[in-house]
Amino acid sequence: MTEIISVRFRPGGKQYYFDPMGLAVAEGQGVIVETGKGLEYGTCVRRNTQVEDEAVVQPLRPLVRLATEKDEKQVRDNRGREKEALRICQQLVERHGLDMKLVQVEYSFDGGKIIFFFTSDGRVDFRALVKDLAGIFRARIELRQIGVRDEARMLGGFGICGKPFCCSQFLNEFQPVSIKMAKTQNLSLNPTKISGTCGRLMCCLKYEQGAYEDAVKRCPKQESFVECPDGAGTVSAVNVLKEQVKVRLEDATDQPPKPYLTSEIRVVRSGKGKRPEGYTAPPRAELEKLRTEEGERVRTGRRPGDAPADLGEVLDRYLGDGGQRQSGGQRPAARRNRNGGGQNRPPQQQGQPRQSQPHQKPAPKREAQLTSAQAAEARSGQGQGQNHKRRYRSHHRRKPGGGQQ
Repeated sequence: MTEIISVRFRPGGKQYYFDPMGLAVAEGQGVIVETGKGLEYGTCVRRNTQVEDEAVVQPLRPLVRLATEKDEKQVRDNRGREKEALRICQQLVERHGLDMKLVQVEYSFDGGKIIFFFTSDGRVDFRALVKDLAGIFRARIELRQIGVRDEARMLGGFGICGKPFCCSQFLNEFQPVSIKMAKTQNLSLNPTKISGTCGRLMCCLKYEQGAYEDAVKRCPKQESFVECPDGAGTVSAVNVLKEQVKVRLEDATDQPPKPYLTSEIRVVRSGKGKRPEGYTAPPRAELEKLRTEEGERVRTGRRPGDAPADLGEVLDRYLGDGGQRQSGGQRPAARRNRNGGGQNRPPQQQGQPRQSQPHQKPAPKREAQLTSAQAAEARSGQGQGQNHKRRYRSHHRRKPGGGQQ
């Protein structure tokens, strides 16, 4: 076992192991380490940890010291000079007419070396540019061409998912991504939908590729001829994530395909092709053995032993007779008229004009059923009630000339 600390020099950059030299370093603390370029300033992202000897590339470079306030100030000064160097270099690039796009400038810790990162579609002859930069800054100049994915890592930004770029957050190395991964995951092959801001395929296609490849091995191919609990049929759709298939049965071609789990089917012919010659479907009793409770839950929404979900079924079980309840929960055909009568309206014949019925006044209530106080109150409020009815009913509206007809 070897004791190491992990150091990162740039936000979102690669992590490197260093020997702590017996010092305890906390996460997020600035350190000065020895590299192949000389002394460099970095940030500890992993404190003192024991790792296997095979995970360490020997020789392990040492930690020089913990960063002091003077070191922090020098780093801040270097960041300010980087912006000025980027502006000057951009002006020189335009003067020389070079086809290159400057991305970032990086100063070494001691300021003796400056690295200019740029992108370009082809090779660029920048020898004259290097001479001009060396004469201005009086330091070693290095121009390094990078790809568009490295450009996105350095500049940062937000992806179509609404989160910061993975490459600028936690990805230490870029993984190869191919269009085959999008096909395996049943994604759209439109480049604008599966490409990142950098113009390359999104790195997140690699995250779940292993799970999809494992699920594809357990799922049949499209148009496969299979046996399921309800008979034999052809696979019309495959859901890799849920490990479900939809099968169009031979005995029910006029019905929509039924969903089944991959554990409930047996593949007779994999992929698209001719029906096996001399094939005879096994007995239904043998196919029923493939049925599972989980598959029934997928098809019906509940397991066979669960309580009925419909309230009508609950009432049927409680009452014991399912024939008295009207199907569909329809209301009785009889309708009461507007004034509270119980007479049924006769059905209207098609093609005949609707006959207007004479207005019937509601039958007066018997005063014998009321107490003396209630009867007196009813008589006193009779005129007010009639006026209220005349105000809101269309057939009681007053016509010009006075009076009702």
